[in-house]
Amino acid sequence: MSLPIISADQRLAEPRGIKGCIFGKSGIGKTSLLWTLNASTTLFMDLEAGDLAIEGWAGDSIRPRTWTECRDFAVFIGGSNPALRDEQPYSPAHYKAVCDRFGDPAALDRYDTIFVDSITVAGRLCFGWCKGQPEALSEKTGKPDVRGAYGLHGREMIGWLTHLQHTRAKNVWFVGILDEKLDDFNRKVFQPQIDGSKTGLELPGIVDEVITMAELKADGGPYRAFVCHTINPWDFPAKDRSGRLDQVEEPHLGRLMTKIRAPVAPAPKRLTYSPPPANPAADAESPSQS
Repeated sequence: MSLPIISADQRLAEPRGIKGCIFGKSGIGKTSLLWTLNASTTLFMDLEAGDLAIEGWAGDSIRPRTWTECRDFAVFIGGSNPALRDEQPYSPAHYKAVCDRFGDPAALDRYDTIFVDSITVAGRLCFGWCKGQPEALSEKTGKPDVRGAYGLHGREMIGWLTHLQHTRAKNVWFVGILDEKLDDFNRKVFQPQIDGSKTGLELPGIVDEVITMAELKADGGPYRAFVCHTINPWDFPAKDRSGRLDQVEEPHLGRLMTKIRAPVAPAPKRLTYSPPPANPAADAESPSQS
């Protein structure tokens, strides 16, 4: 048996879906992004019962209403993780049990994209489930232990997101609400609306793309746009792992994915450093050098 090295050609030939999150305030049009996707190859995971915004959309949907159903759909979509024990979620035993109930997973082959609306509601379902688990009760008093519930919630959410992220052949997009808050220094900050802090902190490291769908202002009036770069003048949460997106893109998810899949510029051209522009006023104030 030889060392299972994956060559560059093999890696580049592998099907690779895009995994991303789109955050924005309520009513900005996140669910309506489904209209920009191919309805015949998109599966809508409707957690929010927000399908009024897409009334008439011709695609298929699933409607999990419990955290257990969310985990079952995740393992059915992503397959099993052979590293897990039989009693753990996403294990081969879990996958077999779900396939026995749902049928042949080949039924999902027709879908290229899974659109999850929303991660905010998934977090609420998860936290409600966690509060009923033994880990959420104090061993000494038997009373609810909020810290234990939040700890379990963080592990459950990260496990769910990571399992869907490893579904290589499919695009998976999560949408969620973005909250605007003030920090201890009265500065405006933006945070994803997800129960607990662990998921929001670790999410950017799990997915390929973090996009903020925002209302920006221009001379012609306000307009909606995707903010895609980590460094942006509005301090919105964003990240582009592909290196193909501009700081601001049109709010069309289908065309955004097409751009992400476009040929990428050579690394030496992408990985450059541009120093900030010179500040003549600062130069004038600095002492002269002899």
